[in-house]
Amino acid sequence: MTNGDIEIIGKNVKDMYGTFMGKVIGTITEVDGSIQFVGIDCGSQGLQQIQYEQLVVQGEIVIFIPKWRLDSQKLLREKQLTIRRLKALMDIVSENDDMKADAEIIHEKYKSKLVSLNEMECAIKAKLETRLIELDKQMKSAKILSFDAKVQFKSNEISDATFETVKLCTTDVIEHVAHEQAEISNVKSRITDLELEVQDITSTVEPIIQESAISYLEINEPQQVVQTILPEAPTNSIITQSEPIQSHELLTPEHSIESKVESAFPEPPQHGTSTTSRNDRDDDWLARMESQ
Repeated sequence: MTNGDIEIIGKNVKDMYGTFMGKVIGTITEVDGSIQFVGIDCGSQGLQQIQYEQLVVQGEIVIFIPKWRLDSQKLLREKQLTIRRLKALMDIVSENDDMKADAEIIHEKYKSKLVSLNEMECAIKAKLETRLIELDKQMKSAKILSFDAKVQFKSNEISDATFETVKLCTTDVIEHVAHEQAEISNVKSRITDLELEVQDITSTVEPIIQESAISYLEINEPQQVVQTILPEAPTNSIITQSEPIQSHELLTPEHSIESKVESAFPEPPQHGTSTTSRNDRDDDWLARMESQ
């Protein structure tokens, strides 16, 4: 046996609230000699094997720590650390543009870590609810025993000393149960606060990381100049079909050119009147008569 085995075997075991559980009667060790499980004689509940990590030796007493407490402490510690790292990542991205490309990879790592912690959180919440149900039953049993002892004392069935002993023991049980219930409620409240903090930090970090990744991908692409300023619309009024066209409007360049070309050609000769043509015909008739 190792020194650890000698120090723990034969000692009484109590839970962290002071309730007696049993006595250590042996251990189960690994090949390297480290203790894996501890056997505790719990009386009517039989022999139970408890993980060694759930036991703490304090003098002549071995303190038992519930599994839900160890698991919840681990969850809260790892989740708080992940949140702090996400906040640090957000600060780095906002301050240093050169780290934006690598930030997305680190962000995915912590994001997957949060997913695994959420799965652990669901299992712990189920354990806490189960334990609260057990504690509620113990609380009711302790109150029933205390009240029944009071009835027996009033009916002169038990002595004053017996009643005081029952009253003292049941009061201790009720205090222990109430203490554990308050601690479980505190753990549930801390888990809820961390959930809200995770939602807040993830909703802030993800847009920054995505924007950084998009800007990084667009660095090597050819930048296209896009005209963002459109030409201004003409301010002169446009004549619609319903408006009459004014006669004093200026001619278009095409009309002016046509007028110049037409004026450059000479006008065709004018034909004679009907009187001139009749005199010519008379002269021709006189000439023909003289020739005959």
